[in-house]
Amino acid sequence: MLFLLTNIITMSQEKQITIEQNIMRVFNENSFKERLCKEDFERYLKSKELISFKKGDVIFEDGETPKGIYLITKGTTKLSKSGAYGKEQILRFIKESDIIGYRSLLCGEDFQAKAEAMTDIETIFLPADLFLHLLEVDSKLSYAMLQKIAFELGESSNTITFLAQKTVRERLAEILLLLEQKLGTDPEGFINISLTREEFANLIGTATESAIRLISEFKQDHLIEVEGRNIKILNHEKLIKLGHVIL
Repeated sequence: MLFLLTNIITMSQEKQITIEQNIMRVFNENSFKERLCKEDFERYLKSKELISFKKGDVIFEDGETPKGIYLITKGTTKLSKSGAYGKEQILRFIKESDIIGYRSLLCGEDFQAKAEAMTDIETIFLPADLFLHLLEVDSKLSYAMLQKIAFELGESSNTITFLAQKTVRERLAEILLLLEQKLGTDPEGFINISLTREEFANLIGTATESAIRLISEFKQDHLIEVEGRNIKILNHEKLIKLGHVIL
């Protein structure tokens, strides 16, 4: 069973990487130049903007009207939403080679979450009218976006199960694996994100004190290594088994 779960994780990672590569393959200047007519390509060059954000900057606010989409070319962003009593709920993290802002734009509604830079980030911004036009005239871009949306629907289904059926201990094991899968690691093997214990508690749906205790237990059990806010997974197989994880 453990061997099967490990294979499933590898397959999911491969799907995610493939989708990200497809997005970058079609969403770049050289690719657009090959596929678009001269008029559309010139419109793309004229309309796109290179925008940088510092760590902590808000890219867009919950309730704001979408003005376009952002392709993250460097850094990490988080999407979050304020719940009861103004408490923040982290929805997901977005790293380079990913796009934000498209869902609300395609639905014709205001943003349903806030996007905030977790690190210094660099983006390519496309105005709404240009992005929608490119989807109409560029079948390869449209197909890549459909693949992305379908993959994220699957992730959303997994999240419902994750929150409804798993214990807090199981949820922490799975979140650590998901963060590593989504964001990767640095040269020393630490997950490429620095989260407070409160943010970990937010992700797994528990009190901050419980998150602190569980992280300490995982460290004592040699499942993870902890240096301040940075965490490295030491035993993937045990975390997979502990979390009953299918990624």
